Amino acid sequence: MIPSNITIAVLDRAPRDLAHLSSLLEEIGYRVLAAGTEAHVERYATSEALNLAVISYEAGHVDVAALVGRVRSHSPDTEFILCCRGGSVADAVAAMHLGARDFLSKPVEKEALLGAVRRALERQALVAEDPKLRLSLKRRAAPDIFVGTSAQMRRIADTMIEVAGTDVPVLVTGESGTGKELVARAIHDRSPRRQGPFVAINCAGLPDTLIESELFGHVRGAFTGAVADRPGAFESAAGGTLFLDEIGDLSAKGQGDLLRVLEDGVFRPVGSPRPVHSDVRIVAATNRTLARWANEGRFREDLLYRLNIVELALPPLRDRTEDIPALVESFNAHFSARHGRRRKHFSPDFLAALSRHPWPGNIRQLRNLIERLMVTVREASIGSQYAPPPPERAIASASRTLFSVEAGASAAEVEARLIRETLSHVTSNRREAARILGLSPRTLAYKIKAMRIPVDVAPNRAA
Repeated sequence: MIPSNITIAVLDRAPRDLAHLSSLLEEIGYRVLAAGTEAHVERYATSEALNLAVISYEAGHVDVAALVGRVRSHSPDTEFILCCRGGSVADAVAAMHLGARDFLSKPVEKEALLGAVRRALERQALVAEDPKLRLSLKRRAAPDIFVGTSAQMRRIADTMIEVAGTDVPVLVTGESGTGKELVARAIHDRSPRRQGPFVAINCAGLPDTLIESELFGHVRGAFTGAVADRPGAFESAAGGTLFLDEIGDLSAKGQGDLLRVLEDGVFRPVGSPRPVHSDVRIVAATNRTLARWANEGRFREDLLYRLNIVELALPPLRDRTEDIPALVESFNAHFSARHGRRRKHFSPDFLAALSRHPWPGNIRQLRNLIERLMVTVREASIGSQYAPPPPERAIASASRTLFSVEAGASAAEVEARLIRETLSHVTSNRREAARILGLSPRTLAYKIKAMRIPVDVAPNRAA
């Protein structure tokens, strides 16, 4: 591997740290592209073949997940090394979940950095040379949620395979945690667009002031703060799949903007007179009943018709308990490979206890449980003592807690009061509160912020 043939982008907002990291890599002979902002890294990804990106940042100052996603949308084979000051073990675990090859604490030592770079490049070379390894790693990146004997999941899998080879929009519905994004990624991986990017965007987190810019991008000078051209989700996903998560929470303005693109097939970046042809496959997901919302005027009926050409309705885990043993084994294989651990043996008593659990968090909750047990339990066999207790206390208190509202109060005021009372008197766990309220955790977090619910009322204790 000739160092001069390797291109590495280095991000650090501090000029001195940026120069230091760059010089360490340039000494070896690597071609280094220094970046003082996230926008510079994105620009390099669109114009260069990046082998590696070294992202150096202060904890809380960079949205690393969003940056990794945007870079990967242009350069899917780029490896990442994250360097953070003020990070924790939890940050390191989160970095690995983002697909980072290594996580280093700042200040970065020379040998640690060069060792991490060498390992990342060796891994990249192996994947590039071995198609079987590339496929294996792709499967390892997301566990299979279609295992088991459930007739409903078998029908969904068959339909998914039939539609994957087309470009028709797909609407994936189901409760929070049922695996809607995993299904969207499976559709992408089985489609002719699988070599293109998979870009996911959370519609619940799009305020009206940023919808157009996030979806369609903007040009330099389009508004205050637009210091450079920035591609939106549609442009970033060109040639691939655009996953619109929580589509039911998209604002009325966003629904109109999206409908216009789906009808015309073109969009304009904010501030640009140039129309851009849309070349994406749309997969949307929601935990809402959009047909009912359309009847109530809360979701555009014409947009629903555009999105719902094919619907894949995912069942909650409590309705497919016969699949739990197979799902546990799927997660067992997945996390043993990801974390370099031996597979665990899950006892029949443990599996029986899982089958009796109500699973308010669905597959996501089961997946998180198995991952936690894989990395924290030393024993080779996991028994029923590790099974989760049923959340009876929160459900019982939810049925007993009452509050009153004044006649004439707005719907927004009632909703804010309901959220406050649920978090104050039912459960302070946001994930459990979201389940009780019929919201996704991300939607609940957005509403807490938008409605300015005091943090001492709604502490962040999400599981």
